[in-house]
Amino acid sequence: MSFPFSSGAKRRPFRLGLLALAVTGMFQSGLAWAADPFVLKDIRVEGLQRTDPGTVFASLPFRIGDTYNDEKGAAALRALFATGLFKDVRISIEGNAVVVIIDERPIIANVNFVGLKEFDTEALTKSLKDVGIGEGKPFDKALADRAEQELKRQYLTRSLYGAEVTTTITPIERNRVNVSFNVTEGEPAKIAEIRILGSKVFSESTLMGLLEQTTTGWLTWYTKTDRYSRAKLNADLETIRSYYLNRGYLEFAVTSTQVTISPDKQSISIAITVSEGQPYTVTGVKLEGDYLGREEDFKHLVYLKPGQAYQGEAVANTTRAFSDLFGTYGYAFARVDSRPEINRETGQVVVTFVAEPQRRVYVRKVIISGNSRTRDEVIRREFRQFEAAWYDGQKIKSSRDRVERLGYFKDKEVSIDTQEVPGAQDQVDVILTVVERPTGAITVGAGYSSQTKLSFTGSIRQDNVFGSGNYLGIDVATARTGRQLQISTVDPYFTVDGVSRSLDVFYRTTRPINTLGEEYQYVTKGGAIRFGVPFSEIDTVFFGLGYEQTDITTSKGLPNSYLLFVNQFGQRSNSIPFTIGWQRDSRDSVISPLKGKYQRVNVETSAIGDAKFARINLQYQQYFEITNKITLGINSELGWGVGLGGKPYPIFKNFYGGGLGSVRVFEAGSLGPVDITGSYVGGNRRFNTNAELYLPVPGSGNDKSFRIFGFVDLGGVWGPDAKLNWKTLSNDTAHDGRDMLRASGGIGLSWISPMGPLRLSYGKPIRKSGKDRIEKFQFQIGTAF
Repeated sequence: MSFPFSSGAKRRPFRLGLLALAVTGMFQSGLAWAADPFVLKDIRVEGLQRTDPGTVFASLPFRIGDTYNDEKGAAALRALFATGLFKDVRISIEGNAVVVIIDERPIIANVNFVGLKEFDTEALTKSLKDVGIGEGKPFDKALADRAEQELKRQYLTRSLYGAEVTTTITPIERNRVNVSFNVTEGEPAKIAEIRILGSKVFSESTLMGLLEQTTTGWLTWYTKTDRYSRAKLNADLETIRSYYLNRGYLEFAVTSTQVTISPDKQSISIAITVSEGQPYTVTGVKLEGDYLGREEDFKHLVYLKPGQAYQGEAVANTTRAFSDLFGTYGYAFARVDSRPEINRETGQVVVTFVAEPQRRVYVRKVIISGNSRTRDEVIRREFRQFEAAWYDGQKIKSSRDRVERLGYFKDKEVSIDTQEVPGAQDQVDVILTVVERPTGAITVGAGYSSQTKLSFTGSIRQDNVFGSGNYLGIDVATARTGRQLQISTVDPYFTVDGVSRSLDVFYRTTRPINTLGEEYQYVTKGGAIRFGVPFSEIDTVFFGLGYEQTDITTSKGLPNSYLLFVNQFGQRSNSIPFTIGWQRDSRDSVISPLKGKYQRVNVETSAIGDAKFARINLQYQQYFEITNKITLGINSELGWGVGLGGKPYPIFKNFYGGGLGSVRVFEAGSLGPVDITGSYVGGNRRFNTNAELYLPVPGSGNDKSFRIFGFVDLGGVWGPDAKLNWKTLSNDTAHDGRDMLRASGGIGLSWISPMGPLRLSYGKPIRKSGKDRIEKFQFQIGTAF
């Protein structure tokens, strides 16, 4: 039996194995095996120091007045030894009295570790206590020896082959002992060489690029991919096998693997020998077995196509799709096998899928485990598979996806298993296992340019307040261009049907860039309430109502466009904006998506108040998993605003462009029209599109949490007077080039850090105007694009 424990943020889990301890007692001659039965008149216990006498008496199978015999004496010894509290137990008979003589085990006063670095001390101490080695527990030498051997074995799994562990037992007063595990870890053995022998069709370097384990590189101090692990090697062998199978090499095989370690136990060499075989082409696909009379439905799920090379992945996908469809009909234990019929002479193969649906079942219970913080109800309300209902594989998959999209649990650590109910062939239990991650985050961002110097943004948020599933956030931003304070809260299940409610209160001071140096600002304060109504698993429609009050200060630095607005409408403007929007999110992850789409439409309009306007925001985002290591992400946004009731579009509702989330390299807020006073005043129209190509950092294996990316951004901001045609968008013409599209490109680093997604980028303008403000280096935590 193994006992897991969590090792903390920077350390991996450790498993302590405990084998059952067989305890045997030496029965003393004082037991008087040949004694005749007699009636007990007295029972005495001798030798106790800490143990309560009641513990001993409760274990004895006899009482005063009972008839004592040898069988009861032997049973008493077994019961007392089974408590684990005693090192030795004897029974002596004196007349009609039984004397139980106890030799107590020492009690563990303290457990400590010396030299332990690889594993978390606190977690290891807790794990040992769970298996009987901890403060206040009776000391058992056999358990201590088992723990020492298991600790040594775990060091081997971390490539620390020179690690030494010794256990020191120090007796102290009152029959107590201190247990100390003294560890000399040494240096981990590194993979010095990996060879793949026998490959002819694909080069050795191509196959090496598929492996998770690597030789020592400049980044392996962080990724630890140069540490040998048998489990990882097996996974790498399976990756190579899948690579060949997906290219028609049906008979590919790994004929041998040799792992050798140097005499000093510091370097490891791996040699993999493969047999490629010949490629096969699919000439036919057949279905056999019971398909519930729905063969046509199943045929549409076949990924394998005649005339193409045999693909192991297509076969696996077909088998999985068949099983999922059977599951949708309630057959949780359907068996689907693929049987290739190969012809070596022609290099052809016919694949037959054989199905056995077994029996239809329904779900007895949904069991959730691993959620120490998140409440059960928060997870259960995402389930689409109900208890006491027929098993539906599609609903179970949808439930798992919805739970994973909550963002409260580690990516790829949300799993669902189906377990038969003993004695009930038509019932199953669905077991959801999660691994929680921190849902609170401190988000910071920074940028630097020669004009505005440093600018900062920050937020404190909790996506899962007290495990309730509610969001609470405080966002703060400060820069030369303005400040912002916003408090937001979201209840995703304001009603039991899944209608969400969002509340926002904000206070913003905005100071657009002024090239003349004077300072001015406008202040916007207000709040809003918004409701989200789910219309499908991935579609939500939003409705909201808010109130905003904007004050424009008057000073000699006030831009001309703002001064004209104040002269016409006054310094203070009130508006009651109504919003309606639609969102569709099918991304596989919110934090680090590899595939899927995100689409958003938001319309905001205010027909009541001083400021009357309408504006629309559109966003489209999609991720493409080009290979298992390369991902392409694209993002496009369009904003458009107009005035209502014969009034111009409010200048304080203008869009701004440049910077993070827009066109990188150009300073935030610097794109778009500039009025005659030299102020960047934004515009009522905005467009930007971004493309990012993600690749693994060299030396990191295939670690998707740590990647480099190249980016290209394109976009601009335009005022109401700009005539958007190809000439103005493509040439440095109107308004000193303010109407032209800007473009930039560069490279960056993306890391899913303990504080949140971290992004560093450095780029240069590809297309710019002579007076553009450039900010080449940008830094951000917590936001994509």
